[in-house]
Amino acid sequence: MSDTPVRPGRPSVRKFPQLPPAVRGRPSASALRLSRPSDTWFKPALSVVVASAVPHLTLLAIGRPALIVYTMAGSLCALYGHGLPYARRARAVAGVVLGMAAGLAVSLVTASLTGSTAVLIAVGALLAAVQKVLCDATRIGPPGHVIFTFVSSAALFAPQRLGQIPGHLALTLGAGAFAWLVALAPALVRREGPERRAVARALEAAAACAEDPGPRKRNAADPAPRHHGAADPGSRHRSAAAAAVHAAWQCLLASGRPTPVRRSLERLVVHAEAAFVAPGSGAGAADPERLRAWAALTRGRGPVPIPPPAPTTADELYGIDAERAVLRAREGRRAARRALLRRLGPGSPLLPVAVRTLIGCALAGYLGAALGVGRPYWAIVTAASLYQANLTLSWNRTLQRTLGNLLGVLVFAAVLPVSRISPLALVCCCLFFGFAAEALITRNYWLGSVAVTPMALLVLEFGGAHPAGELIGDRVLDTVLGAATGFLAATLVTNRRAAGRVEQALDATDRARAAAERTVADPTAAPTERDRARRTLTASLVELREAGDTAAGEWWQRALPEQRLLAAERAGHRTLAATAPRRGPAAPAPSIGAE
Repeated sequence: MSDTPVRPGRPSVRKFPQLPPAVRGRPSASALRLSRPSDTWFKPALSVVVASAVPHLTLLAIGRPALIVYTMAGSLCALYGHGLPYARRARAVAGVVLGMAAGLAVSLVTASLTGSTAVLIAVGALLAAVQKVLCDATRIGPPGHVIFTFVSSAALFAPQRLGQIPGHLALTLGAGAFAWLVALAPALVRREGPERRAVARALEAAAACAEDPGPRKRNAADPAPRHHGAADPGSRHRSAAAAAVHAAWQCLLASGRPTPVRRSLERLVVHAEAAFVAPGSGAGAADPERLRAWAALTRGRGPVPIPPPAPTTADELYGIDAERAVLRAREGRRAARRALLRRLGPGSPLLPVAVRTLIGCALAGYLGAALGVGRPYWAIVTAASLYQANLTLSWNRTLQRTLGNLLGVLVFAAVLPVSRISPLALVCCCLFFGFAAEALITRNYWLGSVAVTPMALLVLEFGGAHPAGELIGDRVLDTVLGAATGFLAATLVTNRRAAGRVEQALDATDRARAAAERTVADPTAAPTERDRARRTLTASLVELREAGDTAAGEWWQRALPEQRLLAAERAGHRTLAATAPRRGPAAPAPSIGAE
């Protein structure tokens, strides 16, 4: 993108820029287009059904279905952490359970102390903003902050007495503990499953890059592309491969003790990394078909392929062990905490998004209450669900949420008579829509919302039957109000810090590239030092691309340093190629045997 010329004396303001491939084009069409389902869609879908069915049916059996709303808060924690290795998943889901209980506790105490709608809406908006920032800072999603906001906002408007709160929180914590067990249960069957999937994605992305690496050099006289990453498909493939390889390394670093399977996975990532940093041509060129064959075997349930040995592979693995030891040491944990605090500090780029969430949720709730809506928390949740990394993605989510909720209301109207046949029928309907939501939401958010909406409406039936017309009317009105006011707040609260994050990412990339080049030029540098420098550079390039794409989707901000972005990415990938391990002649086909 080139800077937009403006009249003399007027500030340079970017309004509707050309966007990167991920968000460019016709927003309304691309926002509603269906994509391929996630390769792990069934894991959260099955987990939430199992985690919900046991407490739901238990309470139904003892004749206390009204308490299901509290166990559901804990059961929904089973949606989180499915991309994490089990060692980290145990800590992450435990944190989710505690965070869910904390938000619920604040809501229940507030509801028991005051009946003021104005106070309840203010607390709901504040909780939504805090939950948004914490989920973004810890990168716990998907599904991110929306589940937390749904639970805490709904609890604010439920009748409550102080004496009931300990029992209700105990139900949530008990269901959350069971959800924790459900989330970790697959480790008994396939303890390296998350690592295998992460490595398979890295191999597939590396194969795409090796198949179409794109031009490696550009004539200085050639016109620069209008957007970083939009120059050629090869550039996008390299960025996608860098992100996938980085994610695979992070997954392996966070896994438990080394096993033969993990050792083979580490060697596979070495080959994936070499394929994207220096796809090249000649005898040592990466073979896309071989990489895809390894990916298929790695993703499958059989043994992991053992790739052929390559120079520096042993050193590469030693470097992984050294990094893992540093991360688990006291200083490593302190560094991680400091990094988290920086993401939450006064200069955090998340602060404008938090302000958007606070203002948008408050406006939606107050406007809904002013119009006589009996459940203004639906408007709060609708507004909270809109806020994504930038304004363009927030606009897409506004379209998706509105369409999905309106269609979901029609589904609710059709299924309501069935759910009222018996309490068991109501439980079964909720479980079905819980599964359907996770099965469909990876195709597109609006499609998942078609299932989420009737489930959220059916939950109210556990406390007693409500007039169908009232429920439908309130939900439609709250959807429209929440979407309109939420996006209005996103438009009014500008995020000028997005460009500042790009500047910081550029500086970090320059430092990482200089460090990597020093290790290449130093003949005494240990192989592990070179490996660590290369992984640091890869991480900085991934962060740079993410920061650039985020800033490019903001409609109102100062112009981005696009030429510097392009130059930094190209220079970074050239340095990665210079630090890549030399493989020598093409390797033979892999053997199979790691169990």
